[in-house]
Amino acid sequence: MIPSSDLFDHSVMTALLDHDPVVEHYRAFFALLDWSVVDDFQAKHAARGRPAHPESAYIKAFLIRQNEGFAYTSQLRRFLLKHPLLVIELGFHLVLDPSCPYGFDIEETLPCRYWFTQKLQLLDAGLLQALLHATVAALQHEIPALGEVVAFDVKHIFAWVRENNPNVYVKGPFNVTYIPKGDPDCRLGVKKSSNQEQPDGSKKKKKVSLFGYGTGVAACTDPVYGDVVLAEYTLPFNEADVT
Repeated sequence: MIPSSDLFDHSVMTALLDHDPVVEHYRAFFALLDWSVVDDFQAKHAARGRPAHPESAYIKAFLIRQNEGFAYTSQLRRFLLKHPLLVIELGFHLVLDPSCPYGFDIEETLPCRYWFTQKLQLLDAGLLQALLHATVAALQHEIPALGEVVAFDVKHIFAWVRENNPNVYVKGPFNVTYIPKGDPDCRLGVKKSSNQEQPDGSKKKKKVSLFGYGTGVAACTDPVYGDVVLAEYTLPFNEADVT
């Protein structure tokens, strides 16, 4: 939906959207993904009552957060407030107001910081996997012999829980069944670091206990297209990396 306002009519708004550099950049980026996967998911899970913002709008916003390197949802929201044309492009349901420069009230349109955070936690993991799978299927048609040589790696992710602070670490023996209140899905595990050189020149294994997750990625490299992610799988940290 392209609104109009007392300042910019519909044709001017269309021209602004087509020439805004931020909108152009992310329009090209989002064009690489098959959003019909998300549209089909939403059609099957649509609830009665007032229509909510599209799932695709939230996913695109979170991709922007990742791409811009924002650590906090509040940073993402401030960024979007500064780019109203990008908010239109993302597909959020606009709260129309012709008295506003771009024809809608951006503060009222965007979800609050709290709901952005909640939505990130509630996103359907299967939907995100399906969106990734669609890109891999498209790349298989484009790149001959994609995935004949594959590399695997696991990144350890610290959960945002107070128990990861050494000053409040859970007392008692190592307990993988303990569930932190701040993130009920994470688990306690051990991150092993080997070949730690000591002051005397000797080597010593180092272990770090943390609450969090392990994200495994399968990737390959093509001389023309560069690095390609073929699959991703995240498990609580008490699971072994090989899993």
